[in-house]
Amino acid sequence: MTEDRGKKIRCIIAGGGTGGHLFPGIAIAGELQSRCKDTELLFVVGRRRMESEILRRYGFQVAFIHVEGMKGRGWKKGLAVLSMLPKSLVQSMRIIKDFKPSFVMGVGGYSSGPFCLAARLMGIPTAIHEQNSYPGLTNRLLARVVDRIFISFEESASYFKHRNSILTGNPVRHELFSPSQDSLPPKDHFTVLVVGGSQGARAINEAFVKAYGVLKKSGKNIAFIHQTGEHDHKRVVEDYGVEGLDALELEANVIPFIKDMASAYHRADMVVSRAGATTLFELAALSKPSILIPYPYATNGHQETNARSLANRGGAEVVLQKDLTADGLAKRLLTYMNHPQLLKKMGEAARSFSCPDADRIIVDEILKLTGRAGK
Repeated sequence: MTEDRGKKIRCIIAGGGTGGHLFPGIAIAGELQSRCKDTELLFVVGRRRMESEILRRYGFQVAFIHVEGMKGRGWKKGLAVLSMLPKSLVQSMRIIKDFKPSFVMGVGGYSSGPFCLAARLMGIPTAIHEQNSYPGLTNRLLARVVDRIFISFEESASYFKHRNSILTGNPVRHELFSPSQDSLPPKDHFTVLVVGGSQGARAINEAFVKAYGVLKKSGKNIAFIHQTGEHDHKRVVEDYGVEGLDALELEANVIPFIKDMASAYHRADMVVSRAGATTLFELAALSKPSILIPYPYATNGHQETNARSLANRGGAEVVLQKDLTADGLAKRLLTYMNHPQLLKKMGEAARSFSCPDADRIIVDEILKLTGRAGK
């Protein structure tokens, strides 16, 4: 890896709404910092508490703009959101004027739209990274004005026909490969990691709790780590109590939001999850077999397309939410518990889907655009 010593870069990464949008940006930021030691970074997000908490945990500077998404709002609320855009553009221009970035990167989500547009209007080199197989509205619009378009799936290239896109895959945070050994207790049982995304997923939560009960009643003991999301945590804890899980296990294993994902992934024999792009590329990078339940209301069914891209390699099993039952989920988990060779084969296939150089490729292009690439 070539280090670009003495060549200062000031970068703003804009986006968010979910952890899935932020984590690739965090991976890109980490690669920039490792390549350019005097890099200065600023993340610009909306006003959701989760976004700022994640970024501050990593030690990044954070700025905010007033912006909301339009999807599913209805025409009245949609007009109200549109009326906020001039204000968000002014806020974006003010942040750009104060920070003086040499580059702006949009990583998806509603806050990246006005900010990347403001950067372009002010003559700042810009790029976007599209994480999903079906590009979101923000990135489809921004694609016409930015300098670079990075994509994670081959399927999304067709939506950027008027511009050349660069297939990079989805950058994965480096710390996921180095779990803290102090947080890894000895494994006595087959362990399942349940994640419905950073905000949880009620359908997955309900199905897994009942599947746990089915397995327990049949005499099969499994361990699990369950990220419920903040809004569903109390109910899920109560449901596990009905299934006979004691208070100590509940406190240790049923968590609103997992901060130490490296350790959680490391402990897991199998993952039950939604099919956001960030999660898929993390599973692939870590060779983790999975049962994927795509979010059925994702734009143009992009989570199902994401999931089937991995499943077609043999790296996952896809269960549509309409077909998800506790008995069916328990049966699938039991199959993998009893046939570890299937798990190993699926993990190896998942690994073939990974793109370990995604962050490096993106940073190479950033350095070219800012005139800081090594000669």
